Amino acid sequence: MGLSLLSRLAAIGLAAAALPFSAFAQTQQPNTPGTVKSNHGAWSIVCDQPAGATTEQCALMQNVIAEDRPEVGLSVVVLKTADRKAKILRVLAPLGVLLPNGLGLNVDGKDIGRAYFVRCFNDGCYAEVVLEDELLKTFRSGATATFIVFQSPEEGIGIPVDLKGFGEGYDALP
Repeated sequence: MGLSLLSRLAAIGLAAAALPFSAFAQTQQPNTPGTVKSNHGAWSIVCDQPAGATTEQCALMQNVIAEDRPEVGLSVVVLKTADRKAKILRVLAPLGVLLPNGLGLNVDGKDIGRAYFVRCFNDGCYAEVVLEDELLKTFRSGATATFIVFQSPEEGIGIPVDLKGFGEGYDALP
């Protein structure tokens, strides 16, 4: 497991087969595209038809905010590429995070590794990795994933993501 698990970025090639970066990693607000199709514990399946697509695309997602830092929130999104050959874990972090440090991840206190930011838009910066089988198993069996963003080299902010319902939601993802 370790670093190699999260180090294989999916930005090249797979991102083109998936949705546009901002399609599912925005906070769910009234003007945000997408329809909640079902809820699974802390997770929701949200579907939308991207511009130019002939079919609807769905993603499993959860929006979270740091308990002690209400200005720091994440959107965690899991989706299958349009060709169904890969699974993507995409995380939207707010602008202002320190990009070189990447996005740390631990599950139930165990360090999993880091994903690196691949792009920033006006709604935040995106880290994206292939969701490999080992990480998928870890998310299914875990209770809490903590994503860590950095605002300075020394200051990491851990944002807990509830994994309750992840496996059920992933299995229901079209």
